[in-house]
Amino acid sequence: MGNGENTGTDLEYFLSDIQERMRMLESKYTLFGERLLIINQNMIEEYKKIRKHVQILDSDIRKLKEDMTKVNDIFQKMIKEMDLFARKENLKILEKYITLWNPMNFITEEEVIRLISEHKKRG
Repeated sequence: MGNGENTGTDLEYFLSDIQERMRMLESKYTLFGERLLIINQNMIEEYKKIRKHVQILDSDIRKLKEDMTKVNDIFQKMIKEMDLFARKENLKILEKYITLWNPMNFITEEEVIRLISEHKKRG
């Protein structure tokens, strides 16, 4: 009977050891599950933050594109208006004519009328 008791004690010890190991594994598994849940929650929060930042960036990019379009339109209008400006060559030609004609020596209409009146009075 001594041998049978040893076998029973060994079996009890073996079962007790297995139960202890099972409890440890269950505890580790539970802890792992909790950590995984926390990690998932953190990932979801980070995803929401990143998504919000991406939406803000998208909005900013859209605004920048609109502003760039407006600036481009303004530049196009300025270029069209600049095409209407007198060119340097044209100004040089006008300068030559003005110098040639010397408009400061032109007579006014009143002076012409006065000269005609004086001429009629004289003769």
